[in-house]
Amino acid sequence: MRFASGILLTLVAIFAGAKAGGPTLVLLESPSIKETHSIFFTFLEKNGYTLTFKLADDANLVLSKYGEHIYKHLIIFAPSVEEFGGNINVDAITSFIDEGGNVLVAASSQTGDALRDLASECGFEIDEINASVIDHMNYDSSDVSYHTKIVADPENLINSPVIVGSKDVPPMLYEGTGIIADPENPLVLKLLTASSTAYSYDPKKPIKEYPHAVGKNTLLAVALQARNNARVLFTGSLFFFSNEAFVSPAKKKRDGKNYEVSGNQPVAEAMARWVFKENGVIRVSSVSHHKEGESEPPAAYTIMDNVVYSITVEKLSGDKWVPFVADDLQLEFVRIDPFVRMTMKHVGNGRYEARFKIPDVYGVYQFKVDYRRIGLTYLYSTTQVSVRPLKHTEYERFIPSAYPYYVSAFSMMFGVFAFSFVFLHHKDDVKTKAE
Repeated sequence: MRFASGILLTLVAIFAGAKAGGPTLVLLESPSIKETHSIFFTFLEKNGYTLTFKLADDANLVLSKYGEHIYKHLIIFAPSVEEFGGNINVDAITSFIDEGGNVLVAASSQTGDALRDLASECGFEIDEINASVIDHMNYDSSDVSYHTKIVADPENLINSPVIVGSKDVPPMLYEGTGIIADPENPLVLKLLTASSTAYSYDPKKPIKEYPHAVGKNTLLAVALQARNNARVLFTGSLFFFSNEAFVSPAKKKRDGKNYEVSGNQPVAEAMARWVFKENGVIRVSSVSHHKEGESEPPAAYTIMDNVVYSITVEKLSGDKWVPFVADDLQLEFVRIDPFVRMTMKHVGNGRYEARFKIPDVYGVYQFKVDYRRIGLTYLYSTTQVSVRPLKHTEYERFIPSAYPYYVSAFSMMFGVFAFSFVFLHHKDDVKTKAE
């Protein structure tokens, strides 16, 4: 009874955890950030987030009590903090991520060691202190000094509306440091890159060595979706989420095109929705399999059986689960290696179906659905089944491929019969005349 209750509570926690909003801890570098970024925070509060504002070095900071996390999400708008206060440190934050928490971090050209260490744990590397992203070709007309207030083209956003929304937005303003990430890391998502003419360096120093990041390798916003579907988003610019960036016009000095307002607000809001799992969350609600013509799964399948497998997938929309529709959901029938791989057909209301014949090889198999797409939570479902050989009473009496052997056997029998008949009844004419 206790075991069943534990499973029920776990499922409730998982499904409740998928809902948008929830308690969110906001770590600030100074109280003024609450005012300079009020538009962004107001947006979160209107979407059901309960924000708790604390200074990053507050001595009473805690992420969990009695082994349970008291926040679902964490926002760190404290770029220059060298050490977090209270019980929060890099290990505590990585543990928070390992247990499914989501983190949004904004750095700057004055990024401290605490955020550098956290970024390193997530597979990112932030440039040295005082370094800024510089672009002498794509800077805002209001920047008349070092060209560190750059205009980021929407075409440099990742091609995933689930994460960044529509690319049909004005250019974005960015003022901060550059980030690089390991290109071989499959969990890293490059959300926003700089232009090919950008680089990251200290604008007040002459360039005497190769910059930390150059061209498209300079990341302005980067994300990590862990294997447990926890999400982490790093940007090198605290300014990117500010009121000033949201309401300021964007004008490239080079081409002179003027946009009345930048695209920061719609992109920042879309990124926040994604990192806090308002968007891009899918789940399996039901799975079934049976022989063709039946409705219940058998104790074991037999080789060459015709099988029907179906799975229902839902996505989170607001506070409701709605059918998820796609045309690339695949099923694998696996015994160590896949014996069958096929794209399932959507038959309506988020239900997908696959029909196939079990291979002529018995053993222990799995129906496996492993669906990984950019911006969506990982969908993984396996169902183990046994496949047995035919019983001795189930084999065919006459196998078509053996017909030549049947014909040869009967023809041999007929030949022996005919030879015996002739041999026994044939009379020797020469012997008869002699007698």
